Amino acid sequence: MKENLHELEVPKNYHIKKTDKETLAKWFYLMTVGRAIDEKAPNYLKQAIGWSYHAPYAGHDGIQLAIGQVFDKETDHLFPYYRDMLTNLSAGLTAEELILNGISKATDVGSGGRHMSNHFAKPEWNIHNVSSCTGNHTLHAVGVGRAIRYYKHKGVSISSQGESSVSEGYVYEAINGASNEQLPVVFVFQDNGYGISVPKRDQTANRKVANNFSGFKNLRIIHCNGKDVFDSMNAMAEAKAWAMENQKPVIVQANCVRIHSHSNSDRHELYRNDSELNYVAEYDPLGKFRRMLLRYNRFTEEELDELTNKAMQEVKDVHKKALKAPDPDPESIFDFVLPEPYVSEKFPEGLHNEEGEKRKLIEALNGTLKEEFRRNPDTFIWGQDMANKDKGGIFNVSKGLQQEFGIERVFNGPIAEDYITGTANGMSRFSDKIRIVVEGAEFADYFWPAMEQFVEMTHEYWRTNGKFAPNVTIRLASGGYIGGGLYHSQNIEGALTSFPGIRVVYPSFADDAAGLLRTSLRSKGPTLFLEPKALYNSPIAATPIPEEFEVPFGKARVRKEGSDLTVITYGNTTHMCISAANKLEEEGHSVEVIDLRSLIPLDKETIIESAKKTGKVLVVHEDKVFSGFGAEVAATITSEAFEYLDGPVQRLGSTFTPVGFNRILEKAILPNDEKIYNGMAALLKY
Repeated sequence: MKENLHELEVPKNYHIKKTDKETLAKWFYLMTVGRAIDEKAPNYLKQAIGWSYHAPYAGHDGIQLAIGQVFDKETDHLFPYYRDMLTNLSAGLTAEELILNGISKATDVGSGGRHMSNHFAKPEWNIHNVSSCTGNHTLHAVGVGRAIRYYKHKGVSISSQGESSVSEGYVYEAINGASNEQLPVVFVFQDNGYGISVPKRDQTANRKVANNFSGFKNLRIIHCNGKDVFDSMNAMAEAKAWAMENQKPVIVQANCVRIHSHSNSDRHELYRNDSELNYVAEYDPLGKFRRMLLRYNRFTEEELDELTNKAMQEVKDVHKKALKAPDPDPESIFDFVLPEPYVSEKFPEGLHNEEGEKRKLIEALNGTLKEEFRRNPDTFIWGQDMANKDKGGIFNVSKGLQQEFGIERVFNGPIAEDYITGTANGMSRFSDKIRIVVEGAEFADYFWPAMEQFVEMTHEYWRTNGKFAPNVTIRLASGGYIGGGLYHSQNIEGALTSFPGIRVVYPSFADDAAGLLRTSLRSKGPTLFLEPKALYNSPIAATPIPEEFEVPFGKARVRKEGSDLTVITYGNTTHMCISAANKLEEEGHSVEVIDLRSLIPLDKETIIESAKKTGKVLVVHEDKVFSGFGAEVAATITSEAFEYLDGPVQRLGSTFTPVGFNRILEKAILPNDEKIYNGMAALLKY
């Protein structure tokens, strides 16, 4: 065996003389149906019927036919990109399903008209709904590959994309991770030489972009002519077989041509000359395949004409059916934003009267993780510094997990936050039983590289019309009061709560941390779990914790009842608000302190009822006042309880600056007991 696996010759298993006539007829028919729809798609837009985004695949016919033919919906997972029309048709989608997607009908099997046209999918067949963030699905394919390996499943994960999207950093993260973890993933690069109007030479120094990865260990690279059916079939069959047999990744670089413009919003004649346009037209794969079938006497002209006429008639018939299909109901826009969460029967309000030994917040998190890992053997956790001998995470939240549950369920991730988060999304697709916890970054401030995957997670459930939601809990150590400075003490919830489709929780006490984490791990869909790291080992956050304690999402907790002033808070400042309220009580004032615990969903009922009772409201959080989450809380109160107010809703938080490193600067920036006391006192006097 050659040392450089990517130099191995591909066995020629498919040949026009050896392939049976029935198979050849099937391939020709699929290619003809696909091309008919590909050429018809722009007319829908011209007639104002839909298909406002169409990326023609003509010139990619060979490789796309091959991808679909080697894909097995019973064992494999397929991640097509927006140009993969023939791939999806070859994989089993019907012509009608393609058109329903194109004209965004309610019966579109991929998204019910919610996703952009030309994004074909059928989640129930493991043909995944891929977003418009080009190439980001490589991370999902790797996550599925990890599950395939772990569960010893017979199959592969196939990811398809254009060569220009390989320039994205997360594609490198995906291929690096797949080669490092040795996962059965087939990455297909359909190289037509252009990223919209940008030629390949402006993307990469290598003429073959796959060769950028030639130094990666455990990775095989196969080159093929993506315009040729048989070369493409051989390449894909070999790639799949090799990935399954060796449990390692493969890149298939398919040389294609783009016959038409990038999409119907592009005019390729503005950047391609007549010579090039004539050249790519001459290399039309469908025409070449037809000529081969005739040259080798596998079919007569009459037989191929008959297949062509049959294909055209099918497209006409399904066109008429698709036009009659229902449009999406505008009242359905709030369906499938988030799956229904796990509901606690024992602790429906997330309250308890447990007494006894107090446990610290870090102990609550660690203990709950272990309990849930024992309860559900399909639970996994990974991140940076998660499992190194006796160390478990930068703050030791995961301490002891790997020792008990093993390296395949508890393991380290690379310093690549997008990879950590994206592969969690991917692995959760393998089975709805799977629950994943990731430490998205060592500090919440470092999470920004994963924002692309965070955004992806938030609209998966809505975009797929309720067919898929990643069962992932993203843990982040948040906030300041540790002298950490930039990238170690900032708060990020103000930005992250602006995205629909993810739950966001922020506990202040050990019992709530345990209860919310348990609910997160038992619920379907994604949860962002923000942990006030300054309270990990703080005695003021320690509490008794009932066995199997659960806290529902969207249920605030009244920490102190009062009648003169409502203070709404969460996280680190909860304890400061309680302290200031107790001091004011000694001075004759009654202050109610509400700990939100859950930011999304938000317990509006408790907030509004308290505002009506006291007439004055102060919203306090550690994050910046300007554009902080408190702005939403204040606006909600003003909108829904204005007539009950005896003063303006006030907000108190950090200054509109970064959090500085020097403790003097940190104290000047962050809220503290004194600032909060003064804010309460001033509002009481209003």
